[in-house]
Amino acid sequence: MSTAPAILTFDTSGPHCAAALMIGGEIVANRHENMSRGQAECLFPMLDDVMRDAGAVWDDINAIGVGVGPGNFTGIRIGVSAARGLALARNIPAVGVTTFETYFDIAKSPDGQVAVFAPGPHKSIYFQIFVGGEPEGEPFLQSEETLSCPSWVQSLDAVVGPDGGGLFQAVADNFRPSGLLSAPTPILLDEGQERERASSIAGRVVRKWPVSGTAARPTPLYVRPADAAPRKDAAVTILS
Repeated sequence: MSTAPAILTFDTSGPHCAAALMIGGEIVANRHENMSRGQAECLFPMLDDVMRDAGAVWDDINAIGVGVGPGNFTGIRIGVSAARGLALARNIPAVGVTTFETYFDIAKSPDGQVAVFAPGPHKSIYFQIFVGGEPEGEPFLQSEETLSCPSWVQSLDAVVGPDGGGLFQAVADNFRPSGLLSAPTPILLDEGQERERASSIAGRVVRKWPVSGTAARPTPLYVRPADAAPRKDAAVTILS
């Protein structure tokens, strides 16, 4: 195999399992499988398939890239745990890439101030603003009820997001307030582009982790608290 840096990436933060391998700045293998569950069982066989497609082995891998969300809580934990474990076992860095960064890069990095969105729970929508190609401020969650004509839309040049379940059209419709001279340019990501998620992560890893540098351990990006509550029944008595 080439001596050029090899970056193995994967994403299980949504209803899919995706993996890719970048060598010397080029994607040499890419796999994507839609699934609502079963990512834990799918991930490592898929990683093996990707490396076999590229003629690579584990000793060739120089860095790991992983999708950290927002998205499905269980899927995010599966991916981040796998990335940390592989990085520790192979003594290589692991780099986390958010869903917003992935979508922004798939959209070919539009100029100006850009709102990137992803589906959230209960008809809500995750957003993050990008300026100059990088995230600006913290991501936030907005419900459909409060989305219509939000004041922050006025400064946007573009809005980027997926079309799952007609979500993109709903957002675009709310981003056409009559009082504005022009609405932000809509950039729709179709199903085919969604299959580029693992490949896109690799490109962002190159920017976040220069080959000669280091990176912090990836951590899940949870924009909202987990849907979990303390037990209401009595605690179990521990017998000594």
